[in-house]
Amino acid sequence: MSIYPQPPDLTEEELRRRNARSRALGLFLGALVILFFIVTIAKLGGNVMNRPI
Repeated sequence: MSIYPQPPDLTEEELRRRNARSRALGLFLGALVILFFIVTIAKLGGNVMNRPI
């Protein structure tokens, strides 16, 4: 006997929708990471690589 309830069986349509939502969320998060990277580089300026180490 398990203390966790069994998940409901999903239909093919529900699985397809879940996968589509997961892909859309993944693409959105990836685009957000790229946007943050671009904004960070833009704020630092073009000479950020010409600094002394």
